[in-house]
Amino acid sequence: MGSLRLAETTLLILVGVLLAVATVNDVVRQTHVNHRLVADLRTWRVATGHAYHNVNTEQDVKGHTTRDVVCGNVSPGGPDERAQLCLVLVGPTIDATRSVSGGYYLIAKAIDERRNRYACFGAPAGAGLCGLGSPPAGSPPAPPVRVGRP
Repeated sequence: MGSLRLAETTLLILVGVLLAVATVNDVVRQTHVNHRLVADLRTWRVATGHAYHNVNTEQDVKGHTTRDVVCGNVSPGGPDERAQLCLVLVGPTIDATRSVSGGYYLIAKAIDERRNRYACFGAPAGAGLCGLGSPPAGSPPAPPVRVGRP
């Protein structure tokens, strides 16, 4: 009877330790993701010169990478109401910013799909992520954004 109780106690302790390690791992991972999202917003603001708060961030959750796409309006207006500049951000957070590997422009009121993108630069241009060869009529000019750390 004593050895059965010892085995059960040992098993419960091991399960408890496993749950504790999993919880700590999850909290640390979420903290890193939150810091990355704050850095993504700051990087977009610094790179574009716009202090907008309503930007969309799409994280690569399938590939488990640190590649994020951050899109925001090129001129004042509601979210998605204007043409958007989307920046592809990669790598670690250093000094509260991340590296811009490239980007593209997205037509107003459109979902982020290849057929709605134009003026690719950097990595997206090399990957052929833009479906429009030229900006649609009435689109704002697509000034280049510096690739690298802002």
